[in-house]
Amino acid sequence: MRFTFEHPERAAAELRAVLPPQVVAQIDWSSLRRESGSVVDEELRESQSDLLFSARLHGGEPLLLYLLLEHQSTVDRWMALRMLQYVVRQLVHWRQKHPKSEVLPVIIPVVMFHGANGGWTAARQLESLFPLPEGEATEWWRGVVPRFEYLVDDLTREREEALRARWGPPLVRLVLVLLRGGRSQELAQRLLAWKGLFAEVYATPEGPKELRAVVHYLLEVGGPGASHEVRRVLDSVAGEKQTEAWMKTMGQILREEGRAIGLEEGLLKGRALERAEGVLRILEVRGIAVTAKARQRVLACSDLDTLDRWFRRAATATRLSEVW
Repeated sequence: MRFTFEHPERAAAELRAVLPPQVVAQIDWSSLRRESGSVVDEELRESQSDLLFSARLHGGEPLLLYLLLEHQSTVDRWMALRMLQYVVRQLVHWRQKHPKSEVLPVIIPVVMFHGANGGWTAARQLESLFPLPEGEATEWWRGVVPRFEYLVDDLTREREEALRARWGPPLVRLVLVLLRGGRSQELAQRLLAWKGLFAEVYATPEGPKELRAVVHYLLEVGGPGASHEVRRVLDSVAGEKQTEAWMKTMGQILREEGRAIGLEEGLLKGRALERAEGVLRILEVRGIAVTAKARQRVLACSDLDTLDRWFRRAATATRLSEVW
């Protein structure tokens, strides 16, 4: 839930929980700021949940500390490499903006994991991905491979009581327990046990707005089965009138999102079919025979990058195999 952690105060609650106490004590948390923009390529994203913050240390040191928070619901074996790419791209971007600086900022990448099938099992140290030779030269080999490590807040290994007791605003604690158990089949049955957290969120100045975002999330991940229990919890917290208004609004938003997704998928399919037919027309004009199997392969392809590559190759190919 990006909405929760994009606010510095709420992001601080998560980061204070995962960083070592001695590091937490060194950071001036009042200086925590959300960094605008992202230097991460779209192809590197698994979700739209990556957030970037900056902070300073106590004492006014000119050290700029970046905190990258990435949400994960599935284990990614190559997360260490992926996070290193994030960090390097951010460092290059920072260097371009500060050409006179003789030092680089420290970047601490953090992964929040809330998968439904066990805990986080991927290597946290990049050097673990290299099959280094054993023997007298092992230390030498370790010295020439990149050394990099990221932090993981594995919500699946935390007890619910511990998450509810964490420091931070009520919304953060509610979202943590929802992320931990929100994708399980028992979601509907567990919602009533979290009624107290819902009430704490609603009692804050931004409570109604924050709860609307929570309801949106619950209706997305919980499906029709969770709708009844969501309504029961909200009735007891905000009253039937407010609940009815929220549920009606959320239903309309979800329907509109569904139509938008369907429209986008339809446009993409149309563009892919148009490009596939273009590939076949070029081959026909150039006198290159296309088998029924090859024609089906082209028409069935929905990846625009692949079709663009075939389109360019078809313009110079002398036989069908050169297109592939």
